[in-house]
Amino acid sequence: VLLYLHGAGYDVRGSAHRMQRWQSLGFGVLGVDYRGFGRSSEALPSEASAVEDALAAWDWLRREHGLQRRFVFGHSLGGAIAVALASEVDDEAGLIVEGAFTSIPDVVATFRWGWLPVSPLITQRFDAAARIGGVGSPVLVLHGDADRLIRPQLGRRLYERAAPPKRFVLVEGASHHSASAVGRDALRAALDELWGLRAAE
Repeated sequence: VLLYLHGAGYDVRGSAHRMQRWQSLGFGVLGVDYRGFGRSSEALPSEASAVEDALAAWDWLRREHGLQRRFVFGHSLGGAIAVALASEVDDEAGLIVEGAFTSIPDVVATFRWGWLPVSPLITQRFDAAARIGGVGSPVLVLHGDADRLIRPQLGRRLYERAAPPKRFVLVEGASHHSASAVGRDALRAALDELWGLRAAE
């Protein structure tokens, strides 16, 4: 079972096709909207409230699927929320992040062109690099080498701060939104290597 934590520019409905990628690999997937996103309450979101919401979703998964291996996944800013969650719980089977970063200040410092998602959340620090060392389960960091929103070196730095066992997968030709699709074969190999998961073809 996989808890899917979306990024700042999305909600559950807008992330449905990405969640389906994980379902096609054999995972049962739960996606949640933080406060201020999708059909959740209209409260102004913050780093603290987003992590609280992720913890509440994890508590639900624990109650409903406590006998199954449970994974935390985050895409983009959701990766920082996933890192925070995984650093606070001790019963996750693993942490998987895609297009993730070390911190929001690092994202701003390395941003070259285009537009960052408009969201109150990107005014927060989200220091994933400071937290990932506290994750006690295997870590998989997935990043596209053509990601122009979150530079690949930020994903690499985040990976370097994680404790082993861990794996970094850089997907050739993948953008910020497509690493898990373009790099499906490499992703399947990493899932097998870290967790013995024989993902569906």
